[in-house]
Amino acid sequence: METIILKPGDLAPDFNAKDQDGNPVSLSDFKGKKLILYFYPKDNTPGCTAEACSLRDGYDELKDLGLEVIGVSPDSEKSHKSFINKYALPFRLIADTNHAIAEKYGVWGEKRMYGKTYLGILRTTFVIDEKGVITHVFNKVDTSEHVKQILEALNK
Repeated sequence: METIILKPGDLAPDFNAKDQDGNPVSLSDFKGKKLILYFYPKDNTPGCTAEACSLRDGYDELKDLGLEVIGVSPDSEKSHKSFINKYALPFRLIADTNHAIAEKYGVWGEKRMYGKTYLGILRTTFVIDEKGVITHVFNKVDTSEHVKQILEALNK
């Protein structure tokens, strides 16, 4: 499997998937809007919860800048719904159970934990402009300070 490396200036790959309520979501739904598309490994794990809560806590500030937020992980719609309810997340989560979107974005790859190698989501955030062009890529995500990280990059 060849890894795609997307960078600022690249056109964001389109996708079609379902959110936590089974509603269809595609990148083209966001034409004319700015989007934070963040990929995370698993609902209800410490790092992923910290990241989601950081985005939740800074959501109004992001909205004020015209940004929408969408999270993507391999979890099911049901898992996403429970995660949203548990942490009062104000944004949609996409169920990428076959990791097709993650592969298009080059964030499905080899990981290591406890001496074992396996395939999974490489935690990454993309900021996409109104024309569908990637403006920022965060592959060293500070989970508890992610909104601060994004805002600092956007203000440069």
